Amino acid sequence: MRVAVIGGGWAGLAAAVELTAAGAQTTLFEAGRALGGRARGVEMDGRRLDNGQHILLGAYRDTLALMRRVGANPDELLDRRPLQVVDNTGFHLALPRLPAPLNVAWGLLTASRVSLGEKLRTALWMDGIKRRGFKLAGDTTVAEWLDAAGQNGALRRHLWEPLCLAALNTPAERASAQLFANVLRDSLGSSRRADTDLLLPRVDLGQLLPEPAGRWLHAHGAEIRLSTRVGQITGAESGIAIDGETFAAAIIATAPQHVGALWPAAATDYAYEPIATVYRNFEPKMKLPFPLSNRLGGHCQWMVDRGQGMLACVLSGHGDWEKLDDAALCAALDAELGYPNPTGWHKVIREKRATFSAIPGLYRPDVRTSNPRLCLAGDYTWADYPATLEGAVRSGLRAARQVARG
Repeated sequence: MRVAVIGGGWAGLAAAVELTAAGAQTTLFEAGRALGGRARGVEMDGRRLDNGQHILLGAYRDTLALMRRVGANPDELLDRRPLQVVDNTGFHLALPRLPAPLNVAWGLLTASRVSLGEKLRTALWMDGIKRRGFKLAGDTTVAEWLDAAGQNGALRRHLWEPLCLAALNTPAERASAQLFANVLRDSLGSSRRADTDLLLPRVDLGQLLPEPAGRWLHAHGAEIRLSTRVGQITGAESGIAIDGETFAAAIIATAPQHVGALWPAAATDYAYEPIATVYRNFEPKMKLPFPLSNRLGGHCQWMVDRGQGMLACVLSGHGDWEKLDDAALCAALDAELGYPNPTGWHKVIREKRATFSAIPGLYRPDVRTSNPRLCLAGDYTWADYPATLEGAVRSGLRAARQVARG
């Protein structure tokens, strides 16, 4: 069976690998010059960086399985560490290597700058959420959900709101409480301790999955057409026509804003959230105590130690930072961080449509379309999660299995 996959991001790669492994003759179309979509490696000024900082969790089971399938060993490529939430105010929450849920309970109990009463109230609240299967009676904003639960203390400011912004790329005042509850279910609420671990890439994102997946696809007979933008998809008597070329079936795995041009019936009308990643070099011997740090009170929300004195500052969601040009933004971050000896080198990567706005009641399309031979994949179709790499991978696998079933 000859199948086309349009889009070489993580959803499209997952679909192409699954189809090829099942025996399909797969053709992967990618408009860019490299695979990976919004999570790929780029070379800038002789440095291998990412087109945006990403952090994985141990709960990304399908992503880790796909890496292993294409010959990318997560144990070598990812630095696995028990979750810690550290910020610039002195707040510190660290999960020990204890079985779940004892690890989370101990982390909450020993969190700094939080009263014992708040810790106990939070433990009871989380236990109640877990007993209800992380299902809310109705979707609302994360802020309203926390208000109703009485979560208005230190943990809200230092834990729940930063985690919400990191996971949903949407501030708590606008973010979907149900999507955030789903994230908590599969991380802090998981019965597997390993699901709570942070997985920090030791290599750029291209080496993590897109490049190994590309090599695997080539080795298994799939065709990859880079720098090839699909202009038209139509139904054909014997399948699906891609710019006049006929395939038995096809999967659209592009970003949601591009789907409508290819298949109007599947168009979405989402609002989007930006992300900027600012790479900055400091004195080579400088090293953060923990490679991930939350920042409160400024433009930067999260800071990642990339090694060799390089920091990646992540700015999520709309904010005043969007008004600053690259030089001004870098200067503002230098003032915020206050670290000594910054070098003259910096790089700012902005993605204006990094993710869809994960608001309450957001419409999420199904894998199927009006044509039974055409399916959709992409993080926006995996309704259980906000825009995540794991959601993208799962959606690609689901679409491939749907096509294989016919």
